[in-house]
Amino acid sequence: MFKNRAFVASALAVLVLSACAPAIPVQRTEFTSFTTARQQQRFRIAMPVALQLTTGYSRQLKEGSVWRPVGEVPQGLVLRPIDGIFTIEGRQVHEAYLVVKENNLVGFYLAGESHFSPLKPSQPILLEKINE
Repeated sequence: MFKNRAFVASALAVLVLSACAPAIPVQRTEFTSFTTARQQQRFRIAMPVALQLTTGYSRQLKEGSVWRPVGEVPQGLVLRPIDGIFTIEGRQVHEAYLVVKENNLVGFYLAGESHFSPLKPSQPILLEKINE
């Protein structure tokens, strides 16, 4: 009987703690979409980038992953992954595009919400333009 109570208490503690994950910080932003011709460009991540989000979660940008520019926000160039979906996590999981400025990943554009989420501190990112 004691084991069952301990298990239930542990399960409740995990549930309560997971519900307390911080929300992803967001700011309003103005997104400008690129023309189809500009969206044909491709960029490859030349070196992996390990990200630590302010929410406590981490993400990895894989070396060799390919991204395309879809537009820009005042904070920088917005890149969307070619194959798959990239997400960031806090209290909720959000589909995210990279926002890059001057060879630094400065944050993420949350297209579903039209918000910018800053990455603090920003991270260097090495992108190679792919000529197709």
